[in-house]
Amino acid sequence: MQWNNCKKCVLETVSDLFRKVDRKARKPWIRQEIINTTVEQRKRKNVNNEEGRKHFRRLKNELKRATDKGRKEYLGSISDEIVDFQRVDLSDLMGRN
Repeated sequence: MQWNNCKKCVLETVSDLFRKVDRKARKPWIRQEIINTTVEQRKRKNVNNEEGRKHFRRLKNELKRATDKGRKEYLGSISDEIVDFQRVDLSDLMGRN
């Protein structure tokens, strides 16, 4: 009984001091919803029944579509920015992205 109380107190203190850090995307086109989908997909990966496999495949396809869409939007915005720099003749800023 005392051990459980002591353990609970220590765990609460540690969780207050060291809050869980959200994962940060390494690529600029990856949004938080993509990271959340990835975390859920990893949870579903080892479910070995028909329903689990269907759900995993659905998440995998959704994740692929979201990352492709995000990458295209990001690269499109970068290319638009480069065209704008070129139009204003700021060629020294074109390579900074």
